[in-house]
Amino acid sequence: MKRTAAAATCAATLLLATALTSCSDSTPEEGHGPSYSSSASPSAPATVDTKSSGKLGEILVDDKGNTLYLFLADTKNKSNCTDACATAWPPLLTKGNAEVGKGVDKKLLDTTKRPNGDKQVTYNGNPLYYYAGDTKPGQTNGQGLDQFGAQWFVLNTKGDKVES
Repeated sequence: MKRTAAAATCAATLLLATALTSCSDSTPEEGHGPSYSSSASPSAPATVDTKSSGKLGEILVDDKGNTLYLFLADTKNKSNCTDACATAWPPLLTKGNAEVGKGVDKKLLDTTKRPNGDKQVTYNGNPLYYYAGDTKPGQTNGQGLDQFGAQWFVLNTKGDKVES
């Protein structure tokens, strides 16, 4: 039974990744979902901010309020999420150094180079990602999901995973 559920989850994730790949050249209209794309190069520095998320507390978000996640399969300053994974979980990319928002510790904010050469934002050594299943700012639909070989969690202001 567990294998069937895991296979169904995997199939659904790949279907979502395929659908997202086919429309990755477009940017959603303002107010109609996050405006990130796993294939687009950033044109400006990324900003990491914080937001109160009810039961999850203060969590990391981008400058538009979109939730950021860490991947437990990553190692310090190294992303292990590429290809279909990076489509379902787009990395937070930046041009130049990332910028510090409200409640963010500048000493914990940095970048790492992805396998394709893009600059990905890290916080406390954790590469940061969006979740394609979050369709509007403030959503945390990726919290605690187990996909692509490990779990995904939002981060607190210290850069640690938040368990719900």
